[in-house]
Amino acid sequence: MKIAVCVKQVPDTGPARKLDPVTNRLDRSGEGALNATDVNAVEEALRIKEAHGGEVVVVSFGPTRALDSLRKALAMGADRAVLISDEAAAGSDLVATSYALAKGLERESADLVLFGQQASDSDGAVLWAAVAERLRRPLVSQVAGLEIDGASVTGKRQTEFGYDVISAPLPAVVAVSDAINEPRYPSLKGIMGAKSKPTETLSLADIGAEADRVGASGSRTTVLELAPPPAKGDQIKIEDDGSAAEQLVEWLAGRKLL
Repeated sequence: MKIAVCVKQVPDTGPARKLDPVTNRLDRSGEGALNATDVNAVEEALRIKEAHGGEVVVVSFGPTRALDSLRKALAMGADRAVLISDEAAAGSDLVATSYALAKGLERESADLVLFGQQASDSDGAVLWAAVAERLRRPLVSQVAGLEIDGASVTGKRQTEFGYDVISAPLPAVVAVSDAINEPRYPSLKGIMGAKSKPTETLSLADIGAEADRVGASGSRTTVLELAPPPAKGDQIKIEDDGSAAEQLVEWLAGRKLL
């Protein structure tokens, strides 16, 4: 079985994130890291490979520096990495990104495509749906348990009322949540071995993508303006000296909120 895992390099969660006032895009100049739920997707792919055999390839779309984050997936045990990177792709939104990823995935012809549920830099949680639509493959999302049985995949999805159990024929696309597993830590042997594993950097031309459907020109959303958040309104601080409840009731009553 061939499993492709779509992963993304996101800004490190340590420093405060900021937007570039010139491009109106997220500033990605600082340290990057592999998106957290994508690590769960890599772990799940490795477990499937250990149970059923096959190959795990991680696929990403971004700048060349994203290779640094892909090496974590290789150190965990993925067999190879593919990065789609092209200067013409800068500024791609969801529509353009899903197009480029779908073109790269078509080239791989994987039996199963795994995604993390959402990326920490945007929290959109819809990219996997857009890619599945472009590939014309069945999709199961928010998966907290996954089983492969012959030519089908079954996902256990948690809801507010319990669990949904959904089966789909392979090839399929699955988005996993962080509840599905506990990712392994890369071993020293894995980290050293990752340096010699195959990595491939592809341009838009290499994957047969049309340049005008990627980047700013291929995007369907535009940021018109950036502004700081509005100032907070009048505030009071209530010190709990034993009369906090009375002070709070008085404050609410004064604003006719009781």
